[in-house]
Order: sequence, then C-alpha cells, then structure tokens
Amino acid sequence: MAQWTSAVGAAHLARLLNSQQDRPAGPGTRRPPAYRALADGIRLLVLEGRVPVAARLPAERELALSLSVSRTTVAAAYEALRAEGFLESRRGAGSWTAVPAGNPLPARGLEPLPPEALGSMIDLGCAALPAPEPWLTRAVQGALEELPPYAHTHGDYPAGLPALRTMIAERYTARGIPTMPEQIMVTTGAMGAIDAICHLFGGRGERIAVESPSYANILQLMREAGARLVPVATAEGLTGWDVDRWRQVLRDAAPRIAYVVADFHNPTGALADEDQRRRLVEAARSAGTVLVADETMTELWLDEDLSMPRQVCAFDPAGSTVVTVGSASKAFWAGMRIGWVRAAPDVIRSLVAARAYADLGTPVLEQLAVNWLFSTGGWEQAVELRREQARENRDALVAAMRKELPSWEFEVPQGGLTLWVRAGGLSGSRLAEVGERVGVRVPSGPRFGVDGAFEGYVRLPFTVGGAVADEAAARLAAAARVVESGGSGGGETPRTFVA
Repeated sequence: MAQWTSAVGAAHLARLLNSQQDRPAGPGTRRPPAYRALADGIRLLVLEGRVPVAARLPAERELALSLSVSRTTVAAAYEALRAEGFLESRRGAGSWTAVPAGNPLPARGLEPLPPEALGSMIDLGCAALPAPEPWLTRAVQGALEELPPYAHTHGDYPAGLPALRTMIAERYTARGIPTMPEQIMVTTGAMGAIDAICHLFGGRGERIAVESPSYANILQLMREAGARLVPVATAEGLTGWDVDRWRQVLRDAAPRIAYVVADFHNPTGALADEDQRRRLVEAARSAGTVLVADETMTELWLDEDLSMPRQVCAFDPAGSTVVTVGSASKAFWAGMRIGWVRAAPDVIRSLVAARAYADLGTPVLEQLAVNWLFSTGGWEQAVELRREQARENRDALVAAMRKELPSWEFEVPQGGLTLWVRAGGLSGSRLAEVGERVGVRVPSGPRFGVDGAFEGYVRLPFTVGGAVADEAAARLAAAARVVESGGSGGGETPRTFVA
C-alpha cells in the first residue's frame, strides 16, 4: 500500500520552487549545481510546510517538463533527497516527501510554565491572557446565586445545563443561523469537544485532514486517538485556505474528518473569507467529510475597521456537514473550561450518549458563570477588554520584533492571539532550546506541523506587552545570535524580570 496521503502536481510544485528564486542569497554564496538547488528547494518547502509531509511528488519526466530542466537533473535531485531522508520511494507507488528519522519531531503542545520559573522566564509558550477582571469575579458571584436549585439535583448534565444550551442556541440564531437547543452540547473546553468528535467520527486509523500548520494541542490529541493526519498546506500569508488544494485532498484522500480554524487561525492568524468558507463546505459535503470548524478565536478581532465574514456553519445551518466548536477559553479566560458543539440533533445525541463513558458532564458552576455572562451583557464587555489588551500587546510585540530582529518575516494579523514568524533561516527547534536558556520560552514551528515541518518558524503569542515585549524580543535576538554562531547558550543566565 502507498505511504502517501496527498499529491502535489508538477505545475504547482514548479510555482512553489520558482517563488524561492526571489529570496536573496547570503554574501559570498556560490551557486550550487542545478540538481542540488532543486533538492534544496524541495527540502525547504517540506521544512516550511508549503509541501506537506507524505505528499506524492510528480514523476521525474513530468517535473522536468514543468521546470524546463533535464530529467537527469530531477532524478539526481530525487536521489539526493532520498539519501538525506526527505524522500521515500517504492516501485509502482512513486515518491513521497518525508522527514529524516534523526530530526526532532514535535511530541506535544507546550505545557504551562511552572510557577517557580515565572521570575526569570518570559513565557511565550501559551496563547492565553490573564482573566478580564472584574468580570470573572462577577460571573462567579452570579453563578453562586443561581446554584442552589441545581445543588438539589444529582448535578450530572451530559448535554449541558438547559439554560446554557438555550442561551448558546439563541446567540447563533441572533447571528442569522437558526439554532435549537437540541443542536448544542456543552463540553469541558474546546479540547473536550474535539476529543468527543474525533472519537465519534474518527476511529483509530481514520484519516483526518488538517491545515498545515495547525494548532499543536489538537494535532497531538488526534495522534493519540490513532488518527492518520493528512496535512493540507495553507495559502500564502493571511489569506486563508487554498480551496482548490482542499478539494483535491478531500477527493483523493477521502478523510472522515477535516479540522479547520477559519477565524484568526492558530498559529498563522489567517482569516478565511466568505467565498472560501462556502466553497470548502461544498467540497466537504461532496466528499462526505465532516468539517469541524473551530471558532474559539471568532470574537477576537482586533482591527476596528474589520468586517467579519459569516461563520462557517452559516453555509450548513442544519449541521449535517459542519460541526462547530466554540469556547470561552480564548475569548474570556483559559481557566474557564467551557466549550460547546453545534451540530445536527442526531450528532448531538450520539455525542451525549458516548459521554457516559468519558467525563459524564461539565462542571455546573462554570456553566452558570458563562450563562451569567451571556445573559447580562457581561460577556461583550469582558471580550472588549480582552480585545484591547490583545491589541496593545500585538502592537508592542510587532514593534519590538521589528527593532530587534528586522530580518525575521511575519505578517500582522487582524485578530487572534498569535504571530507566525519565519526566523531568518534559523532552526525554530534550536531557537526554542536556546531561548529557554536565555530566559524566553517560545514554541518551535514543528510543533504546529505534521512530522517535523515548519522548522524555520516560531509562534509568538500576544500575551506580553510594554517593557516585557521589548525584553522578550531582546532575549530572542540573543538566542538567535547563539544559534547563528553554533553555540548552545549554556553560559547565558537569564536575569529576573518583573513586569
């Protein structure tokens, strides 16, 4: 059986390779042989994630025609890639991209920084902000006032509190997407929602199509569920999806599930437009694929003049193709572990039935707190506070990065909580390793890819601002100097920094 899960056409690969010619070579750089330049170009595309791992490459003759080079040149390049571990081949099955076994591969998303390290380490690992007070305290106080009637029950509500399910349904309806409470299940955060969806639709060995890059913790959740991840490279910059590429993958790989983040994608910050959303829903429906739309960042638009497109589920209001996941964790506070699923009533019933063998239900007090926020207008005021904080942090971090690391490349997203940065040709894994030694914690690009892609990237969240953002960028610059010199950074001692 072939080991590839997607395919890259000769014309498309040629366009990607030709785009690399615009990148300036370093001083004193000698032009390599044609086959070596081709091999290096394909290797870079794999490491950056622009060509997915396990993607079938075009035949030698086909690619030679598209590039206007000899077939011998392509054959030599493929042979070099095979020798380096970036290509695997099998007679009759073709050749597909790979990552060498010796390369460090992402294992898990970043765990929270230990409290004892907060005095000396600037933590850019988790894209989460402190609670927007006084709204957290007010919500908990309001929940306590509503708690007594529920305390006289068993406290298990597998589908969620009826009042909260009704409130969430009304919020969708108010946005022009008619929704019944029977289409809502409350979960323990978005992670709990996606875990339940994966177990319902994607048993062990099932294919799940994911954006490349994608959210690290979700990728790891799917790996541990035994899924076979099929990466789909994103479009350039912040323009959302390449829907033609998605349509091809959905048709060829026939994944049971596709997981996407349309609004301020984590980690890139991209925002898909309405036409992309409509076309992707149509492609998923045609392929029989369940499209899981993660909307945890939807309300975190930061630019005042931004007109938000309709939600993905607006193009499938019945919920037969699109299963929507929402959460209070990003827009409000990560410690508020309340998420929800919107889908067709029969899907919700299946999810609820399966929950008896998982977590039984979501904490009642937290559900009451979120319901209080929704019903009193506190949610809108708290989220506006969150937007202001994220906007200030984003602008401070962007300014600091441009000052300290002007050769690093990124586009400034219009919302969300993350900046996706190409690290000037340096290894993201090495930067993450050395960064911890000089007092700044960043996740490397490969954590957000499949099988080691995006080695040249790091993700920076909008979690610090002001002088702390300046210091974080300065420490990243120090780490970059160590990586450039080939050192380990072991002699650096991070100084204590108090915000």
